[in-house]
Amino acid sequence: MIPRIELAVASLFLLAGSNHAFTARSVRQQTRGSTTQVNMVLEKPQEKKIAKIEQLKVDSDYLVHPLYEQLQSDELGISKDAYQILKYHGSYMQSNREIKGKKDYQFMLRLKQPAGEMPPKLYRLLDDLSRDCGQGDLRATTRQCFQMHGIRKGNLKHVISSIMDVGSSTVGACGDVSRNVMCTPAPFKNAAYDAAREWSKVMAQLFRPMTNAFDGIWLDGRSPQQPVMWAADVEKYNIDAAMYYDNGRGSVTKDPVEPIYADRYLPRKFKIGITVVGDNSLDIYTNDIGLVVVTDANGQVEGFNVMVGGGMGRTHNKANTFARAADHMGFVPLQDCMELMKAIVATQRDHGNREVRANARMKYLVHTLGIDNFRKLVESYFGKPVQPWRPIDEFKYNDWMGWWEQGDGKLFYGLHVENGRVKDEGDFRLKSAIRALVDTYNVDSIISPTQSIIFHNINPEDKDGVDAILRDHGILPLEQVDPLNRLAMACPALPLCGLAQTEAERIMPSYLERIRAMLNKMNLSDEEILIRMTGCPNGCARPYMAELAFVGDGKNSYQVWLGGSPVLTRTGYPYKAKMNVDDLEVTLEPILAMFIEQRQQFEYFGDFCNRVGPNAIEAYTKDYVPGSVVA
Repeated sequence: MIPRIELAVASLFLLAGSNHAFTARSVRQQTRGSTTQVNMVLEKPQEKKIAKIEQLKVDSDYLVHPLYEQLQSDELGISKDAYQILKYHGSYMQSNREIKGKKDYQFMLRLKQPAGEMPPKLYRLLDDLSRDCGQGDLRATTRQCFQMHGIRKGNLKHVISSIMDVGSSTVGACGDVSRNVMCTPAPFKNAAYDAAREWSKVMAQLFRPMTNAFDGIWLDGRSPQQPVMWAADVEKYNIDAAMYYDNGRGSVTKDPVEPIYADRYLPRKFKIGITVVGDNSLDIYTNDIGLVVVTDANGQVEGFNVMVGGGMGRTHNKANTFARAADHMGFVPLQDCMELMKAIVATQRDHGNREVRANARMKYLVHTLGIDNFRKLVESYFGKPVQPWRPIDEFKYNDWMGWWEQGDGKLFYGLHVENGRVKDEGDFRLKSAIRALVDTYNVDSIISPTQSIIFHNINPEDKDGVDAILRDHGILPLEQVDPLNRLAMACPALPLCGLAQTEAERIMPSYLERIRAMLNKMNLSDEEILIRMTGCPNGCARPYMAELAFVGDGKNSYQVWLGGSPVLTRTGYPYKAKMNVDDLEVTLEPILAMFIEQRQQFEYFGDFCNRVGPNAIEAYTKDYVPGSVVA
């Protein structure tokens, strides 16, 4: 019998709706003369009807039905069941909520771009497809990939097949699988940054769905004209052999199609991010798994520090849903990394909550078990102890905008894109500018975690030409971008997102203008505050990590969050609910006044709010006289 994990209290928990019960049956195993005491094993779960969404996955025959049939119909949209399966193929069905009457369905398509990488040929294709088959623009997401809006059902197959044939993919951009693997976007050339990029692609390949549904539906069963472009970069790792390798401890299933996921895939979406020591440009603590490259004294990669259990999504007025920053789990040597990652995913696959979807993310499993017991459960799949977390330098935040030397004689340039919207509008012609850069210099690019774009591998002699193209297309130089705007993020929200309760992307610029006016009025012009906004509590723009956040909680109202870290290592707290859009100044001015009067030397706004807490801020605001405090 394979031992599970040692627990002092076997009745520690029963996750609400969990399919597995834990018992205190004692098991002993002889290992090289030593005795291992194991005080918890899994009972066979009681047979019961599975949740509808879980049954739909099983009935889909590995993500084929009823999507395949629905795509053949003449209807503008597809059924609810087909829509759930379509998500795994990278698309969401949407309609413009501001147009009354019968819904005029369209589709949003999201790409899979490990490490955010976008070669020139891919941008040219997306630029053309968005013009010919979409609404004419592109949207850089907070998970380092492009998404395209406004695709009609009749064009969906052409768009997806074109993307597949050029060596890219939309597979796993949505759905209950490992999503796009994030990475620090800085294209520095050294062992640590190289490893972060390379292992982002390793993780993307290791956890890719193996069903043939994608080729079958979008390519009529043939193979893509070109394999996914990142596969060649990690061919040396023999990833398929690692995926199928079975250590006998349950990480690999007996499923004939999906060795990692089986026919029910994961309980919910699963997010992985990779960075280097000190670089938190990607919100590493918001991922289900975060890997931090650890090097030796000579700069050679030894392995990864591993954190688990981060996640943003929550539901208003439901205390059992919450945003959570990841816990430090331990260290894994390079040679064991893939097997440990399989063990963590298997732990979530087998023990995540499949009955209550709002509690299905791995963060709830980590929270309920506690990090020590979660680690022990992972070790039961892994087959060996997870080493302790290696001490590392503190994280810092940098968006990597502007000009930088990348370490091999070439340059990279970070271009700020407000709220990720790549468009041409009047004299502001960002979409055309990027196309001109790609066509002129064949430049490679990376989507950043802050919805911006980094162009890299630029020859130094081309620097002035790049600047000229941007200037000629009405793009502001970085020094003219307000720091508030540079730090800010907002999700798309209305009019297309079906979950949005109010505005985000379209109203965020005016909010930043109003906040800038307040800061100037109170002599706080030099303060740089990290501000984020979402139209609902699901957290796509990672608002709960921000120093100041606005989370839509009704028509024209927001929940205000305070106290996130300026280096994105902790969540903030909810300060005020139902703030009307017109009450921004009356809400924020007293908090800024208290910040002026009580801040410590060099203290950031988010750190101040975290230190004093919501009760002290609320007490201060009761007696505050508007206009009475300036720095």
